[in-house]
Amino acid sequence: MHTRKALFVAAAVAVGSLALAGTAGAQQMKHATSQVRVKGNAKLKSEAKVSEADAIATAQKEVPDGKIESAEIEREGGKLIYSFDIKVPKKSGVEEVNVDAVSGTVVKKEHETAKEEKAEMKKEAKEMKAEAKKEAKEMKKP
Repeated sequence: MHTRKALFVAAAVAVGSLALAGTAGAQQMKHATSQVRVKGNAKLKSEAKVSEADAIATAQKEVPDGKIESAEIEREGGKLIYSFDIKVPKKSGVEEVNVDAVSGTVVKKEHETAKEEKAEMKKEAKEMKAEAKKEAKEMKKP
């Protein structure tokens, strides 16, 4: 009888500990989500059907042990996507996860080496400069 009572108490403590750990994990995930800032222009953000928070959660599920280093919304290959660069501890480069901003599904997940990431950043900077130039030119038109 005494053994049964001890087992019951041990089981109750274990269940309580698991519940507490689950709550702490959820709070940690919520906190991590709130720290991520998605870059991109307001027009693209207004076209998204999926919220930034949902896209972030989807990306984090794809690379649960990683930390989002950068996030942006962009049009790539004709699709509106959220693009996340996720750094995994003790691994070089980043995991790039693209989430469709309309459906919320993962459309691409791939590893980028540090060299590939640098080249992509250079290319994107060039594209952003060209886009800004184009917008400035259109604003000057009567």
